[in-house]
Amino acid sequence: MNIILSQSRSPSFNLAAEEHLFSRIGEDFLLLYVNEPSVIIGSNQAVLNEVDQDFCIEHDIRIVRRLSGGGAVYHDTGNLNYSFIHGKTGEPLSTRFLDPVVETLRTLDIPVEVRKRKDLWLEGYKISGTASHLSKGREIHHGTLLYDTDLEMLLKALNPEKRDLVRKATASVPSPVKNIRSYLENMKGISPEPEQFFRQFVQQVGLVLGTGNIDSFGSREKEKIEVLQRDKYIQRMWNYRM
Repeated sequence: MNIILSQSRSPSFNLAAEEHLFSRIGEDFLLLYVNEPSVIIGSNQAVLNEVDQDFCIEHDIRIVRRLSGGGAVYHDTGNLNYSFIHGKTGEPLSTRFLDPVVETLRTLDIPVEVRKRKDLWLEGYKISGTASHLSKGREIHHGTLLYDTDLEMLLKALNPEKRDLVRKATASVPSPVKNIRSYLENMKGISPEPEQFFRQFVQQVGLVLGTGNIDSFGSREKEKIEVLQRDKYIQRMWNYRM
């Protein structure tokens, strides 16, 4: 599996990067990235139902729609995102794609558990939500990893005035959330900065997957991704279509 660490913090670029890698038939990827403050909504969701748009405008929080279904999530620079992209396995959707993430976190002394919605929990709090998309013989399974996210901003950004204005849209399922950094401070007496923890995670997940090679996008691939970003992921027609 090829591991790619995106150097961009643009949510529209990184979601375009996921779709670009999704189109590369016959290749398997783990894409890792950190986004600037943003709300990422599911493919079948309505912005009106999920987001406090006035708050997001006031705080320069981008709203971007992703390929996969599932609920709305908040990203910022305290949040690491992982995306497994590969050919269709033929097996029913399961939590197996989370195995490398779980093993990596447990190696870092973070005893997460997987629950039935294909998310990760730590001491009764959700620390990682996931979503999936299948099409044309390809699968993408991606998720968030809350390390040092601003939870107050998360709660306010994902707090619309009404949640049922567009009834045909998929609704998010709220859960209590917690940062991994808080757990490490309380239980271990340590508090690595986000960049340090992200480096540790990237190195360890590479070992778990059997590769020490961590790549980044070359200039030609960046150009292709930027075209998709411009034509789709920054377009209001895509992001606010429901």
